[in-house]
Amino acid sequence: MIEVRNLHKSFISGNRRVDVLTAVDLTVEAGERVAVVGASGAGKTTLMHILGGLDRPSSGSVHFEGQEIFDLKGGLLDAFRNRTIGFVFQFHQLLPEFTALENVMLPALIGRWPRARAEQGARELLAEVGLEHRLTHKPGELSGGEQQRVAIARALVMQPRILLADEPTGNLDSATSDEIYRLLQTLHEARGLTLLIVTHDATLAGRMDRVVRMADGRIAG
Repeated sequence: MIEVRNLHKSFISGNRRVDVLTAVDLTVEAGERVAVVGASGAGKTTLMHILGGLDRPSSGSVHFEGQEIFDLKGGLLDAFRNRTIGFVFQFHQLLPEFTALENVMLPALIGRWPRARAEQGARELLAEVGLEHRLTHKPGELSGGEQQRVAIARALVMQPRILLADEPTGNLDSATSDEIYRLLQTLHEARGLTLLIVTHDATLAGRMDRVVRMADGRIAG
């Protein structure tokens, strides 16, 4: 499903070039669950952002089912990202002034779904993640685990085929982390999702189908 070849990413800091990714090759099969692990600064999050079309590589290619995603320009890349990829972040990135229901509806409204359809989809997803009783609560009224469940529901409202998660259990205690893993596993099985998860959580990584290790911007194994 995803094929990365000879990916490089660098930027200029002062008078020197900083290489964040160097000659990265990676293939992810449809329906696979892959954990990306490594020390802070290894390039994991940068790789995730490039795979999701949030950042562009300095060179190299990222193909999705044979399509080079960075051949898509402007609105076409935005549309691909919106309909194909769901994102879950460590700090949730929920909008504090919106309710759980409104946060989950937002990507669908941006995707120009009719409001009634967006609301119905959001309600169904919040029920699927066990939060049907929290629809009108704002993020500040929810626990960390509940906020992450809202974030997962938001990531799935456009029915993506790939879920990219950056440290989805990073701020959670062990019991809540286990709940989030079990939720992700249930959603994976029910929806046939491809999961790519950046994590420092060795337990979570060990539960995936494959672990990709990064060091100094390279795939180490």
